[in-house]
Amino acid sequence: MKSPHIGVFDSGFGGLTVLSALLKHIPHACYTFLGDTARLPYGSKSRRTIAHYASEAAQYLVKQGAEYLVIACNTASALALDAIQDAVPVPVLGVVEPGAIAAHAASKTGDVLVIATAATVQSHAYASACHAQGLRALEKACPLLVPLVEEGWTDHPVTRQVIDVYLSELRAEAKAAGLNYDTLVLGCTHYPLIRKLLEQAVTPGVRVIDSAEATAEAAMKLFGQSDADKSDTAQVRCFATDSVEKFERLGSRFLGRPTGKVELVDLGG
Repeated sequence: MKSPHIGVFDSGFGGLTVLSALLKHIPHACYTFLGDTARLPYGSKSRRTIAHYASEAAQYLVKQGAEYLVIACNTASALALDAIQDAVPVPVLGVVEPGAIAAHAASKTGDVLVIATAATVQSHAYASACHAQGLRALEKACPLLVPLVEEGWTDHPVTRQVIDVYLSELRAEAKAAGLNYDTLVLGCTHYPLIRKLLEQAVTPGVRVIDSAEATAEAAMKLFGQSDADKSDTAQVRCFATDSVEKFERLGSRFLGRPTGKVELVDLGG
C-alpha cells in the first residue's frame, strides 16, 4: 500500500491531538504538520483574515507534497473551510463536521452539549453542523480550559473545579432550554488532554465525543485508507511559523510522543 502524505494544519499546536489520533488510525502515512504560531490566536481575527492565513498554510502544505489536508483547528474549520477547499486541489477535512456526525451516532435523545473556545462558540459552527444531523445542540464557551491545559494542569484540582463550574452552568442552561441531552462534544483540540476529567465530571450515562478521534476516523474513510494496515511506519515532520522551542516543549505533550526537530517557516503576511 502506498503511504499517503497527509498535511495537518492548526493555528497553534493544539491540533497535534488530531495528529495523534491520525497516527493511531493511519499509522503508515507520511505527515506534515504546520502550526501558524506567529499569527495565533485566530479567534480574534476577522473571517477574511482567517481565510487568508489558513489558505496560505494549506497551500504551503500542498507544496510540501500533501495529498490530503486535515484542518485541525476549530476556528479555521468553522470560518474558513470553504476558502481552504477553494485554495488547494486536494481533499480537505475539518474537525467540526466529524464531531457532529459522531454525536449523531452516539446520541439517542437527539440533544447534545458542546464545549469549546469563545471564538468557536460565537461562530455557532457546531450548532449548525449538529442541526444538519438532526440534533439540537447547546454550546458553551470554556475559556479557562485552554490555558490550564497549556500550563500542564491536566490532572490538577483547580482544573477539576473549573470543569465542575462550567458543566454545572451548562447543565442549568440545558435544563432551562428543555434539553434531554445524553452527549457532550469536545469542540476544542486542547480538550482531549483533559478528557478523563470531563468524563468523570459529566452526568452518568452522558457520552463524551472527542472531535479529534472523530476526525481521524472520518479521515480514514474520506482518504480511502484501510485500518487493515496497522504497521507503524509513520513519518512526521513539524513546521511552525514562530516559537519553535515552545512548540517542541508543549507539542510533545499534545502529540503523546516527541515532535522531533520543529522547523521554522515564514508564510509572509
